Amino acid sequence: MITRSRAGTAAGVLLVVVLALGACAAGPNVDVTPTGAGFWLGLWHGIILPVTFVISLFVDTVTIYEVTNNGNWYNFGFVAGLALFSGPALAGRRARRR
Repeated sequence: MITRSRAGTAAGVLLVVVLALGACAAGPNVDVTPTGAGFWLGLWHGIILPVTFVISLFVDTVTIYEVTNNGNWYNFGFVAGLALFSGPALAGRRARRR
């Protein structure tokens, strides 16, 4: 049998988990424009992400993601560029262990 204090604790934990997961939900990008950054710029941004990330820590005007993009094609290019950069690095590290 669950006691009253355990039921309250469980409800509190459940509430915190639901709120935390709700905060992670993606929202619409209101700055998406048809003439925004497309696939090729997304690909380039994905490739240079590691360098851009380090620079963005010290310079406020540098960001790692173009907000005014054209939507899914930019996102696809960004992820593809990131995979092009990180894929060979991870594969090379795995091959050296053998």
